[in-house]
Amino acid sequence: MRKSLSTLSALLATAGLLTVLAAPVQAQVRPEVGRPLQQASELLKTGKGKEALAKVREAEAVGGLSAGEQLTVNRMKAAAAQRAGELPAAISALEFIYSKVSGTEQNQIAEQLASAHAQNKNNAAAADWLKKATAGGYSSATTKQLQAYLQGASGDYNAIAKDTAAAVAAAEEAGRKPAEDELLRLADAYLRTGNAAGNIAALEKLVANYPKKDYVNAYLGRLQRKPGFSERFTLDVMRLKLSQGLITKGEDFFEMAQLALQADQPAEAKAIMDRGYAAKALGVGAEADRHKRLMELADKKIQEGGKSLLAGLDEAQAAKDGNALAKIAIGLIGLNNLERGIPLLEKAISMGGLKRPDDAKLRLGLAQVKSGNRAKGVQTLKTVGGKEGAAEIARLWTQVGGAG
Repeated sequence: MRKSLSTLSALLATAGLLTVLAAPVQAQVRPEVGRPLQQASELLKTGKGKEALAKVREAEAVGGLSAGEQLTVNRMKAAAAQRAGELPAAISALEFIYSKVSGTEQNQIAEQLASAHAQNKNNAAAADWLKKATAGGYSSATTKQLQAYLQGASGDYNAIAKDTAAAVAAAEEAGRKPAEDELLRLADAYLRTGNAAGNIAALEKLVANYPKKDYVNAYLGRLQRKPGFSERFTLDVMRLKLSQGLITKGEDFFEMAQLALQADQPAEAKAIMDRGYAAKALGVGAEADRHKRLMELADKKIQEGGKSLLAGLDEAQAAKDGNALAKIAIGLIGLNNLERGIPLLEKAISMGGLKRPDDAKLRLGLAQVKSGNRAKGVQTLKTVGGKEGAAEIARLWTQVGGAG
């Protein structure tokens, strides 16, 4: 996940030498020196690095250059050589400039030298110049990119993890959203150093701040392998994948519908099958008859479910705890009878004694959102805790699943 050398080179070539490019031809420069330098500047604006460098060399050949002329020539030479891809010439010019300036400008020139050496694949020299660039607390987007590149090139992923984690934490403490590339780099560094907990935490931050489909998919894959994550949340993982368009294969639609039926959610199972049929992933090929039978079973359970569930309602409401009532309520919700299921589930939770109270709150929050009461649903989901997966699933729904 770290930037390649070619990507870094393009970034640094654009950003690192803007200060050099912007430097005007000084008034004290003689006309015979200033004319070719001005022509070089115009050529650089159109991206003609080699032609610009030729003009700089015309100015350089005038001879008898004053100190001011030498500095101006080398500024333009550094820019032209960099654009022309002649890195040794750029480095030589930048080293001359570095020796003649001070303060922040000297830090910036050191930064440009570090960039040029990195592009020239001399990482040791790049690291030395980067150290000089950051002396006195100087920092920029370019120095951060260089530091990440050099650490990655050295294979020191522990250092990358430490530095990037600090940057992410600093952004969060300042109330800012951490940069996307920093979160990607942090997740990658943790993965490479075998820090599974750190990796999944970084991926969760990535999803929370940049809820892209690929990040959600990566996070869900890691989440299912997280120690302590319960298999009973497999259907919840698939629900989140479905919400992101990540369920596309017939076998996945079929498996998800089966899990929904096993969880007493026949209406959901039918809805999943309907989506599979609409996508032409179900109802085709050698498994078409099997798909049809599952759809028929879902329809049958929908027709039968309400009567059997309500038969035990009075007894469940009179029980000492809410377990039986929660099962009935979740079953009603699974039949899309939200109007009746939601208040019964709220009552079951208030009765207490639930074997899995966080599971019940997760089901309640999702049902409330589905019913159109988004604000209340999100509020409920934010109360979900537990260490077996309910809390993570609830957070994901508020972030990417349409509950937020």
